Amino acid sequence: MLTVTEASARVLATARPLPPETIALPHAAGRVLAETLVADRDFPPFNRVAMDGIAVQLATWADGQSEFVIAHAQYAGAPAQALQNPQQAIEVMTGAVLPVGTDVVIRYEDILLENNRATIQIAPPEAPGPNIHRQGADRRTGDALLPPGTRLGPAELAVAATVGAAEVRVIRAPRVAVVSTGDELVGIADTPLPHQIRRSNIYALQALFAQTGAEVSLFHLTDNVDELRAGLTNILTSGFDAVVLSGAVSKGRADHLPGLLRELGVVEIFHEVQQRPGKPMWFGARAEGPVVFGLPGNPVSTFLTACRYVRPWLRAVQQPTSADETTAAFEAPQPAVLTVDINFKPQLAHFVPVRLTVDAAGQRLATPLRVGGSGDLAGLLGATAFLELPPEPAVFAAGSVWPAWEL
Repeated sequence: MLTVTEASARVLATARPLPPETIALPHAAGRVLAETLVADRDFPPFNRVAMDGIAVQLATWADGQSEFVIAHAQYAGAPAQALQNPQQAIEVMTGAVLPVGTDVVIRYEDILLENNRATIQIAPPEAPGPNIHRQGADRRTGDALLPPGTRLGPAELAVAATVGAAEVRVIRAPRVAVVSTGDELVGIADTPLPHQIRRSNIYALQALFAQTGAEVSLFHLTDNVDELRAGLTNILTSGFDAVVLSGAVSKGRADHLPGLLRELGVVEIFHEVQQRPGKPMWFGARAEGPVVFGLPGNPVSTFLTACRYVRPWLRAVQQPTSADETTAAFEAPQPAVLTVDINFKPQLAHFVPVRLTVDAAGQRLATPLRVGGSGDLAGLLGATAFLELPPEPAVFAAGSVWPAWEL
């Protein structure tokens, strides 16, 4: 059997960057940038008033004048006006251009405003500039703002809009088919018979993969060999980048998928990994077609192996070839401190669902949850990560540090 590290390397070796496409900015949330966005002008593009109040010339104020007649007002969105008389002030609003001839802004809270006169109630500063956001203080024209490989969240979309990127070049979203199998499964709106259960794994996988930006289509196939063959043939030739199967990959009489996949031209890359849960996992690829993940059907096995193998693959294929080393780091576990002893004798890597917290010293603490085996779907409730423990030793002591994959 392969180790987890070996299996992960073989999975990621099949990841090839998906082609870019150009889409309208409002549709780009969660997508990965395939170009560099640069500042088309300074940030901010003018000396910007940062507080509501009045703008004056510091030299006049510093000479002892503290009462100023308001000459006029400068509003946000209006062209810059000039202070003609340095003994006067201009009332200014947040976001407005700083009036020409002024170099300091005093907040309303620091003045007494009556009868169009402002009396300043604080001492003048030593230098110009308070409450002014200087032109170019944040970024300069031509500065690179967002590199290729950046996932576009709310802040990134706002920056893109600010530089006029009405359309952006992004990596095409991965197309993923998620397939449940098994005669025991019925739809979520159906009333199961005593020997049946409702389909649930595919909805967990759909939500997990959607978080990576993937477009997910759901399917269900029974254990009938002919139906499996026909259904798989259709799915494998429908333009998906990845096919994720839940169930029927072990060694039971109804576990037909490994043989059928080989029959349909999917080359097996590995079958079984030195891990629990998820030991029977299958992985392969079809020439000029999708990669195929065969995940064990028990819900904890399905979910944790999807987090460990499928999610990194989906993130890897969304990294453009021009992405630098930093942006190309699609996912990595972070260390966490185990809070209790764990005894695990099988010489298998062990995926342990945990709840992460942070102590007063800033350490990430991992507290294992009580999960009643790989079939305990409800046992995942409250899990925020899983620890990846190696096959040895048999006892993992409280206080030891292990990699934690966030969920």
